[in-house]
Amino acid sequence: MIKDLVLLNRSYRKFHNDKKVTNSQLLELVDLARTTPSSKNRQPLKYLLITNENEVNFIFSQLKWAWYLKKWAGPTKKEQSPAYIVMCIDTNLNDQAFIDVGIAAQTILLGAVEKQLGGCIIRTVNRFAISKHFNLPNNFDVVQVIAIGYPNQDIELTTIDESGSIEYYEDGKGTHYVPKRKLEDIIISTDRNSNKE
Repeated sequence: MIKDLVLLNRSYRKFHNDKKVTNSQLLELVDLARTTPSSKNRQPLKYLLITNENEVNFIFSQLKWAWYLKKWAGPTKKEQSPAYIVMCIDTNLNDQAFIDVGIAAQTILLGAVEKQLGGCIIRTVNRFAISKHFNLPNNFDVVQVIAIGYPNQDIELTTIDESGSIEYYEDGKGTHYVPKRKLEDIIISTDRNSNKE
């Protein structure tokens, strides 16, 4: 059921590094993304599939993890993702394809959790170093990196409290909490008489 997949699809930042992800598994995920809607059907997204250990280590060194967890240095070697998908936009096809990027990334992650995998979209990346290392054409803009692996952490959704803080946090025991707005807080009422008695 789609709701189950959506609830399982969290931003996992800790993985079982010893459980390897194959190139074939990444190909299946990208093939799902390939079939999704694309603005003007230009299909400008291109992907680097990273499973080789040396290349995985290089990609890891070009990433910044968990914006709100300032004291966390990132996953340990045993927790690092064993695979990555580097998503690029071919600007010769479309240089304004950020809707495509979101649709494709969500599809990849939903496909991942269906396979008992998990992932994390990372946009704080050294785009220049990645482009140079893989000798990407000038018209290939690195947009983001998606870490893929077998999750090694518990993530729970909570409701935003009175402080209004949206910052995710860990409890010191390994559980990662992610505050979400209530449904009624995101629905716009169109009833002009709703405030009248």
